[in-house]
Amino acid sequence: MERWRGKVAIVTGASSGIGAALVKDLVHYGVQVVALARRDDRLKEIRDSLPAGQKALVHPIKCDITQEEDIKSAFAWVEKNLGGVDILVNNAGVLRMTAALKPDNSQDIKDTINTNVIGLAFCTREAYHSMKRRNVSGHIFLVNSLAGHRVPDFGPSMSSSVYAASKYAVTALTEIYRQELANAGTKIKVTSISPGPVDTEIFPGAINMIKDKVKILDPEDISESIIYALSTKPHVQVQDIILRPLAVDMPSLVKQLTTEKK
Repeated sequence: MERWRGKVAIVTGASSGIGAALVKDLVHYGVQVVALARRDDRLKEIRDSLPAGQKALVHPIKCDITQEEDIKSAFAWVEKNLGGVDILVNNAGVLRMTAALKPDNSQDIKDTINTNVIGLAFCTREAYHSMKRRNVSGHIFLVNSLAGHRVPDFGPSMSSSVYAASKYAVTALTEIYRQELANAGTKIKVTSISPGPVDTEIFPGAINMIKDKVKILDPEDISESIIYALSTKPHVQVQDIILRPLAVDMPSLVKQLTTEKK
């Protein structure tokens, strides 16, 4: 991680969960972190909780990644004040438990696609041009999901099909970015991180009931995998990392627990 000391990382969705854990890990290694989220008060709390020598490495910026102007403004601030971005972690995401064919779910579909796909794509585009302009060995991360590799079936009472569709798009974008970055002759890596259930605010209460039965992933587990990928040699690209809780099949467990509650 020494080669990243003093470099600049942008982390979206940094106010809680995986993003907050990653902010703390990155500054530990001397990385300057631009923390983006809608809740800038939470970002400032995270910064203020750090050891005195690390506080100045965190730059909180209020940013709604469903708003393209917010994204452009945040990246412009980074260019002007920090010289550009070297690491991008597309972590912001939403999970709406709605079936694709459910009536009156238009807002859930828009929120999911705008955050998980379009916002991610806009952030990646801006980061790419910053990295390419300076010809740096950058790294772009897409926080994906197991649902981006296998559509989970939670039964008729719950559905995350729209979320899964958005994460399948992230899986496709990972390979698209790899090809485009290679064709452009850059030194920029791209890595998809696909965790199973993580103990974060994204999960609705109905899924949180599994925490009483099994040990699910912690945000720190995902942050550690990102640090691992960053630590690889410049010629090594870790394209996909899949993490899941040991010996847990989440769809089957959720089906079982929802049946027991009836």
